[in-house]
Amino acid sequence: MALAATGLLWRSLSGSSASLLVASAVALAGMGIGNVILPPLVKRYFPDRVGTLSSVYITVLQVGTILPALLAVPVAAAAGWRVSMGLWSLLAVAALLPWLVVLRRERDPHNPLARLHDQAVRSGDEAPELAAPAVRGRVWKTGLGWGMALMFGMTSLVTYALFTWLPGLMVEAGTSAAFGGTMLALFSALGLASALVMPSLAARMRNPLPIAVLCAACHLAGFAGLYWAPLAAPVLWVSLLGLGPGTFALSLTLVNLRTRSPAGSAALSGFAQGVGYALSCLGPLLFGVLHARSHGWGASFAFLAACVGLMLCGAWLACRPGYLEDRW
Repeated sequence: MALAATGLLWRSLSGSSASLLVASAVALAGMGIGNVILPPLVKRYFPDRVGTLSSVYITVLQVGTILPALLAVPVAAAAGWRVSMGLWSLLAVAALLPWLVVLRRERDPHNPLARLHDQAVRSGDEAPELAAPAVRGRVWKTGLGWGMALMFGMTSLVTYALFTWLPGLMVEAGTSAAFGGTMLALFSALGLASALVMPSLAARMRNPLPIAVLCAACHLAGFAGLYWAPLAAPVLWVSLLGLGPGTFALSLTLVNLRTRSPAGSAALSGFAQGVGYALSCLGPLLFGVLHARSHGWGASFAFLAACVGLMLCGAWLACRPGYLEDRW
């Protein structure tokens, strides 16, 4: 959060393109670390309420993707672009403060939990999270790790491609730019529904693969509708596409449901999101390249359909009952 706050404030004070890019890298580094460590923090502090806390933070994550898009331009028009960009550093500072309180309490020798932990270590009885087998560097050897990476990465790839191209696709089909923006807002808003429902639902299921299959069916039906009859029922097609990325919330929840310890959760989260985000950044680019070369949307939608197929392969590996620490 300190990196994010520093980078965001630095961006608003930048006087050159180079400075803006470096500041953006600093801010995004902080955000990326935050993305990876949130699941293990839920595992560490709320191991008996994984579904509930996952719903809370994933919902707030979804809201956080909507608010800047709504507020950035009005704030820039009223107070200037520097204020509009620097404003978000205040949120990073606000997120930093409670964690400083947690850190101070954990280091307080008078804290009862800290004393019990120290006594256990001195007596040779390690705390449960310390007794977990070392998992760092081993996740790539497991089907679970690659399944999580594929499910997370392919879901993100399809979502980013649609975020980038959905408005243009609607305009090319014959609608107004305003209608295309409305459809993008609908697509984003439906992510809130999956964030609220998916983690709690997954926590109650031994194998949540049927959820992934249903999400894939929503994606494929939405692709077919937008390709063959985009103006016949655009709200229906976009609604189906908005329900498809429910596997994003599912994958973040499975990070904790498929690990025994915070260490395992951290290792799985880092691998799945690291590989997944590396794959997902190709989505908007390849979707656009295929559209430009074919002068149509067929090849682009076929590419997304293939990615949904890979997502299902990953989901089959990730949803199987069991724990990461038992997989090698």
